[in-house]
Amino acid sequence: MIASDLRSGVEQLGDMIAEASTIVPFTGAGISTECGIPDFRSPGGLWTRNRPIPFDEFVASSDARDEAWRRRFAMEPTFAAARPGRGHRALAALYKAGKVPAIITQNIDNLHQMSGFAADHVVELHGNTTYARCIGCGQAYDLPWVKQRFDTMGGAPDCTVCDEPIKAATVSFGQAMPEDEMRRATELAQGCDLFIAIGSSLVVWPAAGFPLMAKNNGARLVIVNNEPTEQDDIADLVIRHDIGETLGPFVGN
Repeated sequence: MIASDLRSGVEQLGDMIAEASTIVPFTGAGISTECGIPDFRSPGGLWTRNRPIPFDEFVASSDARDEAWRRRFAMEPTFAAARPGRGHRALAALYKAGKVPAIITQNIDNLHQMSGFAADHVVELHGNTTYARCIGCGQAYDLPWVKQRFDTMGGAPDCTVCDEPIKAATVSFGQAMPEDEMRRATELAQGCDLFIAIGSSLVVWPAAGFPLMAKNNGARLVIVNNEPTEQDDIADLVIRHDIGETLGPFVGN
């Protein structure tokens, strides 16, 4: 059911939250746009201006690795300045109240952790852009270290342990989804009685399968997104309004 207006949508969502015992939020890029982080897929988004660099190209080409890191460094002021928005804070309030055991996110911006979620309770399906990892042995690296080496060497550095390429700790096109995160997200989707998809276009699979999975396991499904999604017709409630305004009333709960 599509909410007729923002007020009725918020009221219905509030009733569902009050009745639920286990809520699992699932977040996409839309929750972070009010924090200054652009949506990658929307018109004018980053991917309309820069072709994404697939994982196999990153591995095979030093030029591709250099370009990937140039793009990441160019985005650093944006990510560094971002702070959790009303949506993040509302979900953190539900988490602190014991309603939310963990959150599933497609986002890579670390804002859920900054809002108050323990890192272990943020299931990052697409990784995290605030640090880097070796694609071989998994050694973690701070971004300032990578930037210093990049500037000194004139190109992307390799791992100091195994000499394999270092990459932002995100999941690129063509890269395998993280097994542990997919397993945990599956368990969360199957074990909740309210699943709230927020700011996701629900077009990127397999991540888009989790709302459907929750619904098929008996959970009520709420979708909060400015634009229609392909799963609106199976949702118990659809709120097509600004995420900050929709979730803002729950910040203090």
